[in-house]
Amino acid sequence: MATDLSISLADQPGALADAAKALGAAGVNVEGLAGLGGGGAGHVHLLVEDAAAARSALEGAGVTIEGEREAVVVDAENRPGALGEVAAKAAAAGVNLAACYVASGNRLVFSSDDAAGLRSALGA
Repeated sequence: MATDLSISLADQPGALADAAKALGAAGVNVEGLAGLGGGGAGHVHLLVEDAAAARSALEGAGVTIEGEREAVVVDAENRPGALGEVAAKAAAAGVNLAACYVASGNRLVFSSDDAAGLRSALGA
């Protein structure tokens, strides 16, 4: 199952590299990523298929895992308006989004506290 892991990293050189190396060494592929840094901390969302292996690798590297949610991944055209069209489907279903980012292969990643509603709204 596609999973969105939310992690916290120190806002310093090498923090992301260390986390990514730990995932790679564990054989975990990162299919999507969104991150922001500043104010002494970095907040990163990772799209992974093997959440247990990713969690184990990250925790072993001292990375704080803030959250884990089922990710709903949809193919999207790379054109103006595509994100708005997909996000509008979630909005019309009354689903509040917790995270949204782009993954490899022109895919959009969404997570919500209402994964079933989100899957239904997006036809995934």
